[in-house]
Amino acid sequence: MLATSATKIDALISKASKEKDFAQTAVFMAKAAESSERYDEMCKWVVALVNARLAEKKDLTEDQRNLLSVGYKHVVGFRRSSFRCFQHGEHKENDLIKSYKEVVKDEVIKICNEVLDVLQKKLIPNVMELAKAAEGLETESKHQEACIFYLKMVGDYYRYLAEVDSETENAKNAEKYYSQGSELAEKHLPSTHPIRLGLSLNLSVCYYEILKNQKKACELAKKAFDQAISQLEVLDETSYKDSTLIMQLLRDNLNLWTARTENEGEEEDVRVKDIE
Repeated sequence: MLATSATKIDALISKASKEKDFAQTAVFMAKAAESSERYDEMCKWVVALVNARLAEKKDLTEDQRNLLSVGYKHVVGFRRSSFRCFQHGEHKENDLIKSYKEVVKDEVIKICNEVLDVLQKKLIPNVMELAKAAEGLETESKHQEACIFYLKMVGDYYRYLAEVDSETENAKNAEKYYSQGSELAEKHLPSTHPIRLGLSLNLSVCYYEILKNQKKACELAKKAFDQAISQLEVLDETSYKDSTLIMQLLRDNLNLWTARTENEGEEEDVRVKDIE
């Protein structure tokens, strides 16, 4: 029944794609799917939107980028939670549970690879070309901001792969793309920008949880927080709420990590906080 539903959605997208203003239609339908919490279908509409925008040699708008991020965050999020449930022994492990865990793992891998394909083969090459051809610093800056957003997402989804698959390349790729994004962010975005702060937050989480470099994680989180707090008085009002929220998450993680270090060897069930 679910497969039939997915086929019907594909047919709807195919039919709608022939319309003149398909991008507008795709955004409308993605938001409708989001409001009804049908995130798998939301992602289908967003991927169709990506293909339409690229066909026109255009990048996603900020609103459209957020739809991409939100859709896949929900699609992969509950599966990551399911995998953690099995991983941390909340169920007595037997052959059946092991098989069930593999099903969830395969779902996470499939979703992550799907997002990475869209980002690495489509969105990032496209926005890099647009940035090179941009006329004027403002236009170039917008494309650079989008590129940083996409690099952060690539880092996120390699990190999610590393959570379920111990393949070394996943962890290395997460660090690689987060670092590339961070280098660009330091050049093009202020220290208080939500994308730059979110990138620093998730990179520090990657060092702590995936790469097991707790010292580096704390250094990165502290540096990002300190740089942002020093520029708080010039923070853009439009991004004040998002920026201060991420700063709070950075501080929460620092406090948690410090407490873990001081109580080394004790079990800690508090989740480290990241952001999509």
